[in-house]
Amino acid sequence: MALFFSHNTYKYLLLSLVILASSFLPLPSLFSRSVTRLAQLKSHFCPSPAALHIHPHTQLRLNSTVATMAYEKELEIALLAVQRATLLTKAVFSSHSKGTLSKTDSSPVTIGDFGAQALIISSIKHAFPSDEVVGEEDADDLRKNEGERQLVWDLVQAAKLDDSAAEDKIGGPVKDVDAMLTALDSGRGAGGRKGRIWALDPIDGTKGFLRGGQYAVCLALLVDGVPTVGVIGCPNLPVDDQAPLDSNIGTDASDKEGNGVLFGAVTGEGATSRPLSKGSLREGKSISMKPLDDISQATFCESVEAGHSSQGDNAAIASKLGITKQSVRMDSQAKYGSIARGAGDLYLRLPVSKSYEEKIWDHAAGVVIVQEAGGEVTDAWGRALDFGIGRTLKENKGIVAAPKAAHPRVIEVVKEVLSAKA
Repeated sequence: MALFFSHNTYKYLLLSLVILASSFLPLPSLFSRSVTRLAQLKSHFCPSPAALHIHPHTQLRLNSTVATMAYEKELEIALLAVQRATLLTKAVFSSHSKGTLSKTDSSPVTIGDFGAQALIISSIKHAFPSDEVVGEEDADDLRKNEGERQLVWDLVQAAKLDDSAAEDKIGGPVKDVDAMLTALDSGRGAGGRKGRIWALDPIDGTKGFLRGGQYAVCLALLVDGVPTVGVIGCPNLPVDDQAPLDSNIGTDASDKEGNGVLFGAVTGEGATSRPLSKGSLREGKSISMKPLDDISQATFCESVEAGHSSQGDNAAIASKLGITKQSVRMDSQAKYGSIARGAGDLYLRLPVSKSYEEKIWDHAAGVVIVQEAGGEVTDAWGRALDFGIGRTLKENKGIVAAPKAAHPRVIEVVKEVLSAKA
């Protein structure tokens, strides 16, 4: 019967054998005999998958697991970076010191966006200095507005994890105002299909944040254009994974006791949720989408803002699927986290404009988490989302997320509704 050793044990055993042999053999003889014997030992201690009767598909999964284990540090840094950033966003909300600026695209942005992005990019650049970041914000407005700049800097200075070891892992405090502005501007990455690129939305669901509803701090690592690590911090979601979604969750969910959850996932390793904390990471719990045997009983999520998703089309799709429950409207990628842990079932975001292009930072983290929880995420036509083009998903229209078994049926109905409008 074959014996099995850990990788390190195997290496030490071989080294010891070589050293022992060298005591008795001349150097040329040592090499010729050692090579033969090492090959024999390898086949004995580390049999091939075929010798062990391992199915090729199982071997692929094993290879995938070994490969993704390399992202353990990336996941930890992302979780800690997002957790620290939520300390800032919660402080902004609690103090009511909200300030808004009008960007060229007229979307609202708060001081929380600037502060959270500066903190997270600072963390990423500390741990992975050569990685690219695609962020939603830049420092142009703050450079022109001294008052806003000072307000953001004060918030960035105050946002610290209680645990010094955790704080050190993400680089500690931002050095000064210039470092804060540099970090903000480091989010100007163009994206693409090659290399390591972080997609960041410092506050996803700004309007939800402003009114005390749902918002999320979202961070994902794309590797060669593929979402690989995903983290979402939702300060206003219930910690309890079993808490049902109701119609009030998107309108009155301000920061309070029992709220605050941190989702995380790495491709091939499953998805987790854990309570947000002010220091080190709490223990994570595995999450999964719930079985959807009867799609008519599904709870589906959609955006609060009619400008983000066609609520009329969503209603028509729900009707064709036999769903009678009222939709749950909530802002941000909190929808992805909610269906991933089984609080909801479907997420529909159908296009309202032919020219609108979804931003990669609005979906990358959520896609990893839902897929690792047993779901499928595609565009409205069932096509895979292409994150390797640049800063947007310009080759895709709409978003449909559902349990894998139910996804084909949902897409079938979505196509029927959209085709009838064409």
